[in-house]
Amino acid sequence: MKFLRRIKQQLNIWFLLSILFISIMLIPNFIIGVQMFSEPNENWSHIKEYLLKDYVYNTVVILFFTAAAATLIGTSLAWLLAVYSFPFSRFFKWALILPLAVPPYIAAYTYHGIVNYTGVIQSTLRNSFDITVNQSYFNIMNIQGAVFIFTICLYPYVYTITRGFLQNESSSVIENARLLGAGPIGVFFRVALPISRGAIVGAATLVILEVLNDYGVVSYFGIQTFSTAIFRTWYGMKDLDSALKLAGSLMILVIFVLILERILRGRKRFGYTTAKIRPIQPKRLTGIKSWGAAAYCLAIFSVAFIIPVLQLLSWATMTYEKVLNATFLTLAWNSVFAASIASALILLIALVISNYTRLHQGVIPKIISRLTTLGYSIPGAAIAIGVISLFLALDQQLYSMLSRINMEPAIVLRTSLVMLISAYIIRFLAIGFNSIESGFDKVGSSFSEASRTLGSNSLQTFFRIDIPMLRGAIFSGFILVFVDILKELPLTLFLQPFNFSTLATQAFKYANDERVQEASVASLLIIVISGFCIFVFHKLLEKEHS
Repeated sequence: MKFLRRIKQQLNIWFLLSILFISIMLIPNFIIGVQMFSEPNENWSHIKEYLLKDYVYNTVVILFFTAAAATLIGTSLAWLLAVYSFPFSRFFKWALILPLAVPPYIAAYTYHGIVNYTGVIQSTLRNSFDITVNQSYFNIMNIQGAVFIFTICLYPYVYTITRGFLQNESSSVIENARLLGAGPIGVFFRVALPISRGAIVGAATLVILEVLNDYGVVSYFGIQTFSTAIFRTWYGMKDLDSALKLAGSLMILVIFVLILERILRGRKRFGYTTAKIRPIQPKRLTGIKSWGAAAYCLAIFSVAFIIPVLQLLSWATMTYEKVLNATFLTLAWNSVFAASIASALILLIALVISNYTRLHQGVIPKIISRLTTLGYSIPGAAIAIGVISLFLALDQQLYSMLSRINMEPAIVLRTSLVMLISAYIIRFLAIGFNSIESGFDKVGSSFSEASRTLGSNSLQTFFRIDIPMLRGAIFSGFILVFVDILKELPLTLFLQPFNFSTLATQAFKYANDERVQEASVASLLIIVISGFCIFVFHKLLEKEHS
């Protein structure tokens, strides 16, 4: 009786809308789960017997080595820039985030263009020094090359999260370790790493999820993984059932990764023994150590951002006259339009669900909050197959309905932008929700409670009080979602309507057709827009913490 009373108290517009949005988000995943246990066909039997092992092996190897390399680079950079001060350290603090603006598939074809036989390195060696090298030394179109590309593009996840954690820790922890005689290496391994373990593991998990979501790099390099298998099974064989089973297998791998993350985080918690919390004051490095730290940061920044951008600029100067036309403007408009609409809808849904979970306590709000973040952990290829199945079913129902009332049947939903926008919402809702939820935590509930006390209902309070106070969180969330959608490739390739391409899909198609120079202009525009958004977001964070 008490439980029913609690449910009745929560039956309001916020609850109903939250349940509606969550249900829509879960349906494609439910379809995949059900299809996993359906009767297998011949294609799936062949894939399971001969190919599935290769998909699992290649995927796991790339995941393991990328996570290890990104963790090593990201953690070392975070430690240097959080604890020490050296030449250009203020510049590197935000510059080392910029590689996030370079999508891995763009870095993949750019670096292949740099190191292949006609690339700048081998051409210079042949023409200037009369040196001909063994081609195998410069072949990056393999698993090792994929790990390199993923590492330089994704290490900022580890760097930003770990540095943020270290900067917000009490300086007394490190100072006490130094007073007890620990050197820099001892402080790092015996103090910094243990207290940062949760942040590092969480960041490494984000890297793994991004690698699982990738299609562009592994497809361009010809590596057989789950993403390429799903794409080939659906587009090549037109076998939706087998593609759904592959998507289900990929989701099982994701669940294993998430469980492993929980285990690696452990149950240890670190807290302060004093209320006087001071952020870390960077220690000034001098002499060769200071320039060594600066050189290390510059090397990573050059490899991850400067070199690919310079190569793209070089190609763009040769091809911009051919590429910059009305079609290119349409591509740019499609990209910005789709990303803007999806971002706005995601923020709207996130506001509704966040407001509900804030106003109500209990098991149901907690479950809804957890389910909201589920989509980001599911790779784009799996989401795409689930969404395709859902919209095929909806189109069949619509077809039957129109036939019964003597109207001309038509395929409406699966060929519209609605399908793509829906997939974007499922995939990136977690980003918008986390941003809004953090905003609600910062503004607190005192103003909302005062508004309710003065006679305003929850809807009036939401628009008059909450929205104005959440402007910063809404803007930050919009930037983050917009950048991710602008760079997104697998969902767009799978679900884009006829005659609808974006900068990302066009750049990838050019690269696949061995026209990497023509792909440079679209790629640069993606990087410039993403880089500018990342810079603005960084400045917003600095302003909040100042």
